[in-house]
Amino acid sequence: MSDAPASNPLPATAADTDPNTLGWMQGFPPSPDKTITFHDGSFRNFPELRWAWSNIRQLVPTVNVWRGAGPASVLPRAERDIGGIASTTMDGRPMTFAKMFDETYADGIAVLHKGELIYERYAGALKPHKPHIAMSVTKSFTGTLAGILIAEGKIDPQAPVTDYVPELKASAFGDARVLDVMDMTTGLLYTEVYTDKNSDVWGLRRANGMAPIPPGYDRPTDIFSFLCTQQKQGEHDKAFAYKTVNTDVLAWIIRRASGMTLSDLLSERIWAPMGAEEDAHYHVDRIGTESGGGGLSTTLRDLARFGEVMRNHGRFNGRQIVPSSVVEDIERGADPAKFKPAGYTTLPDGSYRNQWWVTHNEHGAYMARGVYGQGLYIDPKAEMVIARYASHPVAGNAANDPVTLPAYMALAKELMIRGS
Repeated sequence: MSDAPASNPLPATAADTDPNTLGWMQGFPPSPDKTITFHDGSFRNFPELRWAWSNIRQLVPTVNVWRGAGPASVLPRAERDIGGIASTTMDGRPMTFAKMFDETYADGIAVLHKGELIYERYAGALKPHKPHIAMSVTKSFTGTLAGILIAEGKIDPQAPVTDYVPELKASAFGDARVLDVMDMTTGLLYTEVYTDKNSDVWGLRRANGMAPIPPGYDRPTDIFSFLCTQQKQGEHDKAFAYKTVNTDVLAWIIRRASGMTLSDLLSERIWAPMGAEEDAHYHVDRIGTESGGGGLSTTLRDLARFGEVMRNHGRFNGRQIVPSSVVEDIERGADPAKFKPAGYTTLPDGSYRNQWWVTHNEHGAYMARGVYGQGLYIDPKAEMVIARYASHPVAGNAANDPVTLPAYMALAKELMIRGS
């Protein structure tokens, strides 16, 4: 996936493409020119996606992630006026936190400092109780579940993938270790270029249920079958390459090791124990399999709660939800030398560990990231968590990072100065 900054000018502003103002899917029925559907692929177009990413359940099949029967955990409110906090973008432009929200087509941002909700803002089609698709932020949930099972001795990261999924023996993963798929250091022929309709990522989208099947299509139409067709290119454990099929293999391993679906496991191990406010949901393929690489939808506050679980080394809502060793392993990151050849210019010192992006910056921040601007940013030094959902016209994070990452660091430093 290319990380080069977008050279084309962005389309109309966030205000101009507000789905409520434009009238998408309004009326009974909506007029044909305001109707968004899965089958014609219009839900992926901009500005239609500004409505779609907050309404996935109206477009594709999903399965619930139950919040449990207990009360929602408390997020104490201590609201602060942080909209005017200044930063400078990576290309040298003056910015404020509030302007960053608008310029990057954010649908919602929630900021926690020392566990208190100090800022919460929504736009477009998103509301506090509505789930928004997390895209590849989903991967970090999958990696964390794998980490839990590793800590419990149910998965060995050094074991061959085929110890858990022998069906992959003839595929590219036949000689890979679990650790290789966790850190995306497999050598795969698969490509992930979102702007190229011939890229393999579009085959994955058709297999996982997030793209329609065109007439005469003869490739796999479910996740498991698609993974079995992947071919090897190069050697494993040499370099990081961002390829979602790794995460879906990891999700398959998790299902086999736990004996549970991904949705039930997430509910039992994280969603219910942390006291989520609302159920989450995964979109599923044509045989009901969750997309572990990009299919989760959650409310903004519940995404922030998960960030707080991680910031507190797994302890939240009065219990140890994720073993502290799992979080510490993620915080340490992986080998930046294996990450550097991937060319992520906005993360020059980064690494990728267990489906999390680790900045190795002065605050030790790490992130869950998804296309079109989804993100969960955890700054341990500043005791800050930022959960963000968006519907940016450009898929790659290179369109967001030059604006968002400096704004996050500026906010973190200001919060450290102000204190509690």
